[in-house]
Order: sequence, then C-alpha cells, then structure tokens
Amino acid sequence: MKAFPTTADNGHAENQDGMDLRDYFAAKAIPALIQGGIHHSVWDLSRDAYKIADAMMEIRNDKV
Repeated sequence: MKAFPTTADNGHAENQDGMDLRDYFAAKAIPALIQGGIHHSVWDLSRDAYKIADAMMEIRNDKV
C-alpha cells in the first residue's frame, strides 16, 4: 500500500508509485524516537521506527 496514491476521477487509486505506507509511518516515528534520546545507534533507532510502523499497520488492518 502506498502513502500517497494518485486517484482518478472515479475515486479509485490510479498510480501506485511512491512511498510505501509502512515507510511513511516509520519516518513519522523517527522524530519522537530521536527526542527520546535512548538510542545508541542509527540502526537501533531505525529498527524501533519500523517496529512502530509495523504495529501501526497491524492496528490499521485490524489484525490485533
């Protein structure tokens, strides 16, 4: 699923190019994680951002 699909006049997604929704959620989580200041490496920070994104995707899809 894409974060910013282009829609046609009929309201259906027309263009599926662009950022994945999971990547968008991870990118949005990073500022809060940086502000928390508990990460010792960018690898740990990135891993936690994607854990948050995965949780958001699960909640969004009602899988939890």
